[in-house]
Amino acid sequence: MSVVADARGTTEPGATVKRDQWPLASVNFFMADFLAGIGPFLGVFLLAHGWQSGLIGTVMTIGGVAGMLMTIPAGAFIDATRHKRAAVIIPAIFTISASAIILLSQEFWVVATSQVATAIAGAVIGPSVNAMTLGIVKQAGFTRQNGINQAFNHAGNVVGAGLSGLLGWKFGYPAVFILAAVFGLLTIISVLMIPASDIDHGAARGAINDDKNGKVSGFQVLLECKPLLVLAAALAAFHLGNAAMLPLYGMAVVSDGTINGPGFVAITIVVAQATMIVASIVAMRMAEAQGYWLVLLISFLALPLRGLIAGNLIVPWGVYPVQILDGVGAGLQSVAVPGLVARILNGTGRINVGQGAVMTAQGIGAALSPAIGGWIAQVFGYEAMFYVLGGFALLSVGLWLAFASFLKPACVGNAGSETCADTSSANPGAESASG
Repeated sequence: MSVVADARGTTEPGATVKRDQWPLASVNFFMADFLAGIGPFLGVFLLAHGWQSGLIGTVMTIGGVAGMLMTIPAGAFIDATRHKRAAVIIPAIFTISASAIILLSQEFWVVATSQVATAIAGAVIGPSVNAMTLGIVKQAGFTRQNGINQAFNHAGNVVGAGLSGLLGWKFGYPAVFILAAVFGLLTIISVLMIPASDIDHGAARGAINDDKNGKVSGFQVLLECKPLLVLAAALAAFHLGNAAMLPLYGMAVVSDGTINGPGFVAITIVVAQATMIVASIVAMRMAEAQGYWLVLLISFLALPLRGLIAGNLIVPWGVYPVQILDGVGAGLQSVAVPGLVARILNGTGRINVGQGAVMTAQGIGAALSPAIGGWIAQVFGYEAMFYVLGGFALLSVGLWLAFASFLKPACVGNAGSETCADTSSANPGAESASG
């Protein structure tokens, strides 16, 4: 018997969760490669098939918009469903199938349809894994377990990208898809290793009770929660600049045809994801010691510096400083964002809808980023494009500093501090935890 946390974040005796920690880590490790599929390789793949940067950015944006539109409905579904393992397994099958379609045809609408299907599946899979984690380890264990999950996720990206680069170099792009399919199968096996009975569905959604009398807040809590709104706005600005950096940097360096496309893209991913392993562990330690505010501020500051360096180092070796900074920003956020949303919405029963709302804000920025970056690169050149994209994160920094007075207490989550559940506990629009 071990001590685990209940939905309020307090501790009480409960069944051991150690048997679930390694399957959770395994899920995150293997899902990293199959969830991305050809994603990071899509730009250079289409470039090799005669596409221009503007059209490549447009098709990426179409997929991004589709994923963005699904994040809130997906969050509501994850809150309500008691079949969270199936919410990973079924979309995984569709993701693998959708990625393989691109091998058969590179027609615009075929590629666009594949990107839409992949984005919709991704909107369900990632949050479902987070919900399973929260349902198993509860609030008190979430920061640490999420840090472990993200470290394994980034390690999976390193291994997957390295193997993809090697196999793509030796056997071509079809080998990249086959590898993603194998990782997808291993993800499904890992999910099935988690007993369904170990998932507390009330804790997974942030409800205090999970019986017929349990109440959750109305959806308007998402609009009334000030820390959530500022977080969403800051992340939207960040991803407006960040999302297109990796594919466009790869395209900028390989555009002269002298660099092996799959190999170079693999290097960009490996450098960033290796950095993210360290950053996620650092974020976990910092969050446990002093909360999430400083973690997120540092993540926002990394992007303007990255854009400045990328604009001045469009050369093969420039991938190292550019992608190390990518790893710092994304690695810190991979732990801080879901952890902060779970913390400030604890007790509302709407954690996964809240995660979906934040993902929607991220998706707005990420969906626009490839199109904006692609057309800027095509008209004004890659150097100007990197400066513009990096500058968007200055908006994030400004928001985070301007609203620090109420963000810092929410990020620390001290006992007795105000949470979004406090302002919605008497909400007449509340509904049962089963709905």
